[in-house]
Amino acid sequence: MPEHQREMLSLVTARVRDAFVRKPYYLDGATDLVSACRELAAHGLTSALVKDGERLGIFTTTDLRDALLRDEPPARLQVKAVARFDIIDVDANTELFEALWLMVRHRVHRLVVREGEHVVGLLGQLDLVSFVANHSLIVAIQIDEAASIDELEVAAQRIDQMVTLLHGSGIRIERVARLVGELSLRLKARLWALLAPAELVANSCLLVMGSEGRGEQILKTDQDNALVLRDGFAFAGLAEVTARFSEALARFGYPPCPGNIMVTNPLWCQSETGFREAIRGWLMGDDPEGPLRLAIFSDAAPAAGDAALLNRLREYLDSMFASHDAWLARFAAAADQFQEPGRWWARLTSRRDEQPLDLKKLGIFPIVHGVRSLALQYRVHELGTGARLARLVAGGHIDAQVARDLQDSLHFLMATRLAHQLEQRSAGATPTNEVRPSQLALLEREPLRDSLAVVKRFRAWLRQHFRFDSL
Repeated sequence: MPEHQREMLSLVTARVRDAFVRKPYYLDGATDLVSACRELAAHGLTSALVKDGERLGIFTTTDLRDALLRDEPPARLQVKAVARFDIIDVDANTELFEALWLMVRHRVHRLVVREGEHVVGLLGQLDLVSFVANHSLIVAIQIDEAASIDELEVAAQRIDQMVTLLHGSGIRIERVARLVGELSLRLKARLWALLAPAELVANSCLLVMGSEGRGEQILKTDQDNALVLRDGFAFAGLAEVTARFSEALARFGYPPCPGNIMVTNPLWCQSETGFREAIRGWLMGDDPEGPLRLAIFSDAAPAAGDAALLNRLREYLDSMFASHDAWLARFAAAADQFQEPGRWWARLTSRRDEQPLDLKKLGIFPIVHGVRSLALQYRVHELGTGARLARLVAGGHIDAQVARDLQDSLHFLMATRLAHQLEQRSAGATPTNEVRPSQLALLEREPLRDSLAVVKRFRAWLRQHFRFDSL
């Protein structure tokens, strides 16, 4: 096994306690900065935990740098005045992958490690990287520090490499999707910051939609994005900025959307009021593309700018659905539009069947869209299918066992699709959603059959729940 794969494999099984956790060193919050620096120097440290009554914070050389920019002399500044008390902690028995994700998610370089309520030390980013030469932290840093589109393109390519390593190392598909989704969202935000003037960023909200908005995109797919502008705000160079944004994403491996669902399309780049009118048209008009557009928008996540613009549109969408149960039933019926090919059950037992099965149409889409429809019905604002299912169960809208079966089936279908897409890509072919029964491994056949059976039962449940027969 190559060295980098062994390193990734260790990430699957390792716990935080297995990495190098530095013993905690404490400073009293009332200590002045000069004395604090003397203590750190004497012990060869660059950071320390700070106690201020019941509060626990952290002081690092970065905080010292910021403190030196203040008007007060360091000798008169107490360390608690410059320390940060919004620390992120992790249990020592947590999988190392979770610690890695916390660092990426919260953009921190150190985690406080606990065993119960007891602090056992600090896990630093460099210590984690030295324990396992992992791509994701490197990619995250590379994205944040990118000063040009060329530098971002390199980071985008490393995300592709990371997907192959993570999948090959046996990390669960939902974790791969979560980490890739976080990096991809950060990539779009950084690109937007490089291209859009601060005035435009502050008066708009850049959205990612579809599978990326749900945090379920792994391999790069078509661009699905939008831009909501604050009412009354106009920017003369908007078309040029959005064009450069889409061109850069294409360079990064995100092809233009065939349906033109991109910020370069005026329909997907307009004011908040304009989007309200569009939503109303999608819901009440006769545009055959309306339900599809509403489905895509309902999975929107903010990537950059003022998220309040999107939140208000979600509230508007909720209010619109309050009196449109019949439309919601027609919307949900899309989950039942793809019928299984004849004798598909028997075909999964054949090693000679070359007729492809579309995993997205037969399994992934019915689960995602059915759960999305229920989320719209019950005003669930979570975006990921798993998170939506959890909220639906908590609200008593779907049986807990059904939800578990759906989530397990979705994860299996996503993992199977990814495995075959990576094989297609390594062979120089364009990745698709299709698999041939003859290509399925023995251990893939029965779980796939069970997963499609779960989907079939869910579709029947949706038909009864939304009364498709009355449409």
